[in-house]
Amino acid sequence: MAAADLAPPALPAPLAHRLRRALPWVLLVALLGVAQTLLVVLTIDYEAARAQERAEAMAAEAGTEVKREVTGGMQALQTLQWNPPAGGRWAVEAGALLSRRRAMLRVEHRSSTGEVLDAVDSPYRTPLFSLMPRHQMGVESDLACASARRTMTPRFSRSYFVPQPGGLGLEIMDVCIPLSVAGSDSGYLVGTYSLPGLLEEALTPMRAGAYELTFIEGDGTRLARAGLQRGAGVYQSQRAVDLAGTNLTLRADSVEVRPRLIPNLSAALVMGLSAALFAVVVLLWRDVRRRAKAEGALAEALAFRKAMEDSLITGLRARDLDGRITYVNPAFCHMVGFSADELLQANPPPYWPAERVAEYSARQSMRLSALGGGTQSRQGFETVFTRKNGERIQVMIFEAPLVDREGQHTGWMSAVLDMTEQRRVEELSRQQQERLQATARLATVGEMASLLSHELNQPLAAIASYATGSLNLMADADAQTLDMVRGAMLRIAEQAERAGRVIKSVHGFVRRREQAREVLRVDHLIESVLPLVRLQARKSGARIEVEVEQPPARVLCDRTMVEQVLLNLTRNGLQAMEGEALPLERRVLRIEARANGPRWARFTVADAGTGVAPEVAAQLFTPFFTTRNEGMGLGLSLCRTVVEQHGGALDFDNHPDGGASFHFTLPSPPSSTAATSSSSTDLQTSA
Repeated sequence: MAAADLAPPALPAPLAHRLRRALPWVLLVALLGVAQTLLVVLTIDYEAARAQERAEAMAAEAGTEVKREVTGGMQALQTLQWNPPAGGRWAVEAGALLSRRRAMLRVEHRSSTGEVLDAVDSPYRTPLFSLMPRHQMGVESDLACASARRTMTPRFSRSYFVPQPGGLGLEIMDVCIPLSVAGSDSGYLVGTYSLPGLLEEALTPMRAGAYELTFIEGDGTRLARAGLQRGAGVYQSQRAVDLAGTNLTLRADSVEVRPRLIPNLSAALVMGLSAALFAVVVLLWRDVRRRAKAEGALAEALAFRKAMEDSLITGLRARDLDGRITYVNPAFCHMVGFSADELLQANPPPYWPAERVAEYSARQSMRLSALGGGTQSRQGFETVFTRKNGERIQVMIFEAPLVDREGQHTGWMSAVLDMTEQRRVEELSRQQQERLQATARLATVGEMASLLSHELNQPLAAIASYATGSLNLMADADAQTLDMVRGAMLRIAEQAERAGRVIKSVHGFVRRREQAREVLRVDHLIESVLPLVRLQARKSGARIEVEVEQPPARVLCDRTMVEQVLLNLTRNGLQAMEGEALPLERRVLRIEARANGPRWARFTVADAGTGVAPEVAAQLFTPFFTTRNEGMGLGLSLCRTVVEQHGGALDFDNHPDGGASFHFTLPSPPSSTAATSSSSTDLQTSA
């Protein structure tokens, strides 16, 4: 056959042309396929290497954690050697140790011969040797204790299996710690560890579903395991846990399998979509920034509000629709003496007095229903709370409804003020005022005592003379004599009445205690003190002039206190005119009373003395300041206090030609009250 006959047949020209054109695309596709395959293989190998590294890190971490747990338990056991078992303290400390360390199941105290003196089991499971007694399972423990006695250091036993109820069992190991007293062997402390418990302590909750931890023997036999899933056997790592007297081999087995192709291709698709999601991420980032700013502003506002509430001395209390406390600030807790937790959990509130719980509950229901109906009155009310120590306190409460951001009524907010100290100060001030008043009255009565002795001597001497003369005249009882006796008797009655008026004026002044205010005419007030004023005037040789505007003005006042003011001012005026320097004809004390507008009445007490010196004027109304040796310095201070309590003002001025005028104002009653009281006063006067 010719050579030409053996040559391959030539391809058609169109087919060869298509093949030449397709070859670069085939090579490109093949190259992309190889590159993609290599990329996938490298990605799978990289993922596998990372999984293996994580398994090794997990094994190392778990081994370190197991050793730390065992070492920590051994150190805790060593602290028990300071408590002898016979005292009872040892069992308590051992129980506390087992409660803290779940991996330790039992603690024993043994004698130097290995006899168990005392033992405490873990409270978290049934006793370890409930099926088989300890002495039948103590070979490994005895060997460890013998080794510990030789070296006088803690030693661990090999692991051994202990049957448990229900056909189960548990792999455990013991640690034996030798005890010595004065250099002699005194016994052992033996702690029993659960191998599964050690693994569970080493396996964190986050990795419990990703790894299986096991203790294995040299031939691969599994002693104990921990983990939510079984390991896949692909990524494993083993670590030796070196303990004194024994070695444990710990294996970490990941639940991950070898990477598959589909998940990696899906990841590539996700990377392709990441560019499209970039704009969304940017928008989300901007939105997150705005939200962060808003949250920061809200946090600052809340912190500012909390700081403001914590700095208040006013107690704040919030209640829900059922009246239960939902919020209290520190000031309220300090006020009642209870903590916030105690107040939030208690119902009814613990600061309610026990005997008034029913009353307060009814009042709370009534007030809360009234506030819930839309009443937003800011008027407060007073009540009584009981502190935690039993002390009662007066409080003022202001309440307002609480509404949420949607305008719904959710409860009530209360502002609570402790009024105890204020009430105590008010009571102390009232008592001090009463003592000042009593002191001033006693001082006035003391000064009048000498005047009374002189003033009463005259009518009493006249009564005695008339009585003696009447007895003598009655010896010759004719008609003319009887007329003379009748006249003498009239004189006796007049002098007795005069003495009675003097005594009655002083007695009435001392005995007046009432504090009620009443509507009085100014002339009646002046007339009530004139008998006592005239007593002082006779002593100093002064003349009293009274001028009252007609019709007399009326004032709403405390009669006793205003009389005290008039007496103090007149007494000071009379004393200012005493002495030889002022002639008797100029010793005139003027008392005036007139209306001072529609709402006030003005009293004036003017003397003709030397006036008030400038250095005295600055301290004139200061308590206990006086220019007289026998004075107490309370008169003018008391006068100003009384006038200001009535809403008026007390002042003075010096006359150009000598003397001083003290004037004060008192409020006039409303016209209707004045009319009613006027008729009442007139009736009493006529009666």
